[in-house]
Amino acid sequence: MDIETLRSFCLSLPGTTEGMKWGEHLCFMIHEKLFVITSLDDGQITFKCDPEDFNELIAQDGIMQAAHFAKSQWVTLQNFDVLPDKVLKERIMTSRALVISKLPKKVQAAIAELE
Repeated sequence: MDIETLRSFCLSLPGTTEGMKWGEHLCFMIHEKLFVITSLDDGQITFKCDPEDFNELIAQDGIMQAAHFAKSQWVTLQNFDVLPDKVLKERIMTSRALVISKLPKKVQAAIAELE
């Protein structure tokens, strides 16, 4: 996967918006809440994960706990090649679902109508 494929995939998910934050970081959001961040500078990708999957993920080469995010809930991949495309897409969809689950029920219902 590359940055353009990641961007196309994330924007294909209903209700997703994008924006630049912290200088060189392209962020993908649902209802203004981050679910994927990628650094245009070094190609790292950060996303939310299920806390039950956290230890398994960071045990893999090229994956670490995300700096400045909730411990055991966000991971950073050193580059796009750390996970196969299919697995990365599944992880992104999980990240999005985890973020949506924390939104108010009314907002969740509105997002569900888009899908």
